[in-house]
Amino acid sequence: MSENRKESNHRISVVVPAYNEEENLPLLFENFDKMFRESKLEGEVLLVDDGSTDKTYKLAKDYEKKYAFLKALTNKTHRGLTAALQTGFNNASGDIYLFWPADLQYLPEDIPKLIQKIKEGNDIVTGWKKGNYGIKSFVSFFYNLLSRSLFKVKVHDLNGVKAFRKEVLEGVPLRSDWHRFIVVMAADKGFKLDEVKIPLYPRKYGKSRFGVWRIPIGVLDLFSVKFQVSFMRKPMLFFGSLGLILVFLGFLAGLLAIYLRLIMHEGFRPLLYLVILLVLSGISLFALGFLAEAIVNVREKVEDLENKLKG
Repeated sequence: MSENRKESNHRISVVVPAYNEEENLPLLFENFDKMFRESKLEGEVLLVDDGSTDKTYKLAKDYEKKYAFLKALTNKTHRGLTAALQTGFNNASGDIYLFWPADLQYLPEDIPKLIQKIKEGNDIVTGWKKGNYGIKSFVSFFYNLLSRSLFKVKVHDLNGVKAFRKEVLEGVPLRSDWHRFIVVMAADKGFKLDEVKIPLYPRKYGKSRFGVWRIPIGVLDLFSVKFQVSFMRKPMLFFGSLGLILVFLGFLAGLLAIYLRLIMHEGFRPLLYLVILLVLSGISLFALGFLAEAIVNVREKVEDLENKLKG
């Protein structure tokens, strides 16, 4: 996906979701201004206020008058990080998009490192965060380890800052909380990945949004995405295999029931119920597999039509 591209005159769009980050904004914008001046990069910063209860949006609008690169946007209600990113991407004008938090734990001075990797021919570049961030580092380690095992991607950190070409988003659905899976879904589409080590700094102002409840949600989403990029390509292989296993187990249970009745002259009615349950469950999975195959066939035709219309 990366061949024969013109690698000059890129325009970057940095999407910065913000929820109650008014204390961080003055220094954040100063850092962005310095980064643009020193790097000579061309682009914009889209600050997306996600329904903040403080003066984040008002302050950002005031700073629009000072910084030409700044565009302040808002979601009227707090809709979450993925929705904030989508608002930013929908209003971006660049050909390279970046996700950058507003909490100053990542500094804009590291953006040129990511852009350089894009210029070298990569489609998406992740920031491998280096630094101590408490219990989140423990959770992040095992989360990323599980992700690499499931998706076979070689980058170390799926949840840090990232830069990617605009076309990456065309094949990546952004459902709620799925922003963290942009990397694996892009890899599944054949886009070229790389990573850069990025320092992580302590938060100075505001509060972290991390909560323990995000762990089970993240794991469940992980398996959901795995199902989307793997089993939904050949759903009958998944559902049909499970169906065969259940029917086979039902067959064995039936043989055992016949043996008990004819040879041992003993009846065991719950075993008969188990046979019925296993066989019917297996047949149901087969039916689900056929239905999923039909859905996938329709989806492929729709995607083919979309590609023809874009072409």
